[in-house]
Amino acid sequence: MLLKAFILGGLICVIGQLLMDLTPFNITPAHILVGYVTTGAVLSGLGLYQPLVDWGGAGATVPLSGFGHSLAQGAIEGVKSKGLLGALGGGLQATSIGVAVAIVFGLFFATFARPKG
Repeated sequence: MLLKAFILGGLICVIGQLLMDLTPFNITPAHILVGYVTTGAVLSGLGLYQPLVDWGGAGATVPLSGFGHSLAQGAIEGVKSKGLLGALGGGLQATSIGVAVAIVFGLFFATFARPKG
């Protein structure tokens, strides 16, 4: 399972790097990040991202396309349980733990890390 995650996660990263290096447009890392979240959400909505998660595990869920997948799945579940308004809250509820952890760890390291320079 670890090798599959490494291959899939690496492939996702390679695609982003190739887009930045080989396209004639000025594609920045910010464009790649937004594109990954959007692509993950669209593929999830079409039912095409879950097979990647089933095959590659963390190689599909850790990159930002996995965040888009989580948002889409939360919105779908929210609509099923609460109707159309559940689409907004469902995506936020599904991803809130990950966002909260990122904020807490960011605060922790910003408080206690001693940067050089």
